[in-house]
Amino acid sequence: MTDNASAPRAPSTMRLDPLRRLDAGVLNIAYYEAGPADGPAVMLMHGFPYDIHSYVDVAPMLAVQGCRVIVPYLRGYGPTAFRDGATPRSGEQAAVGADMMALMDALGLQRAVFAGYDWGGRAACVGAALWPERCNGLVCVNSYLIQDIAHAMAPMKPEREVPLWYQYYFQLERGRAGLAANRRDIAKILWRQWSPNWQFDDACFERTAVAHDNPDYVDVVIHSYRHRFGLADGDPQYAGLQHRLAALPIISVPAITLDGAGDGVVPATDGGASAAKFTRRRSHRVIPRAGHNLPQEAPEAFAAAVMEVMKG
Repeated sequence: MTDNASAPRAPSTMRLDPLRRLDAGVLNIAYYEAGPADGPAVMLMHGFPYDIHSYVDVAPMLAVQGCRVIVPYLRGYGPTAFRDGATPRSGEQAAVGADMMALMDALGLQRAVFAGYDWGGRAACVGAALWPERCNGLVCVNSYLIQDIAHAMAPMKPEREVPLWYQYYFQLERGRAGLAANRRDIAKILWRQWSPNWQFDDACFERTAVAHDNPDYVDVVIHSYRHRFGLADGDPQYAGLQHRLAALPIISVPAITLDGAGDGVVPATDGGASAAKFTRRRSHRVIPRAGHNLPQEAPEAFAAAVMEVMKG
């Protein structure tokens, strides 16, 4: 299905503030909250190399409709910090999913809609698959995002490999050093490649790029891209969760999946390849011209999907 109502928009200049902070699991998580405290909850999870401002327009759209909106900085981003210096700076999928659940526990939220893209979409899929009793519905860009690490070394067609240059670069110590030295330049290149129709300006980019100055950003990012290829060990505390994820569990909650027709890293599809992973009502939509950062480029389409799964 194609939604013709949305296309990349001019970037909003608003900031998501003030932030709140809360100890949750291994992290002290910085997050933005909007909407009534007793409203139906929505967890909005951002991706790499972005931050909470991917939801700068989505959050108020949902809040005005009565939702309690929670937008956390992921581990390694913005003011979110590890509580113990000895905790491994893991970026594995089990960790980001567990972080979302730990924040829900700390907030006293029993259930929420899980919504995200890129790393945040993966966290949402992990949460929906492993804790369906906590999930009222899923909205995810690029469909089923739980990583099949056992088969990660199987090559794709060359045209699919080319946009993933950064993942291969990060396998090298040269790539780690490059990310440390050039995190803004790398992020800006990826934004432009992944969202060729999105006309963001320098102020929009810098509002997000400061989140990458987190002292754990490089370690978390590098670990994420090495672990997904089976080239780095995971944090032992997530071994049980990772074992469950290795089975590529089904998602048994209502879901809406979205693709951006202009996504420069994950080409839009009809969603059929992952259909078997969704065992409840699921619809798939392609958003015209939108790129990889779909919530910020087409916020109306993303917010509408959240409200639709929330209302059942």
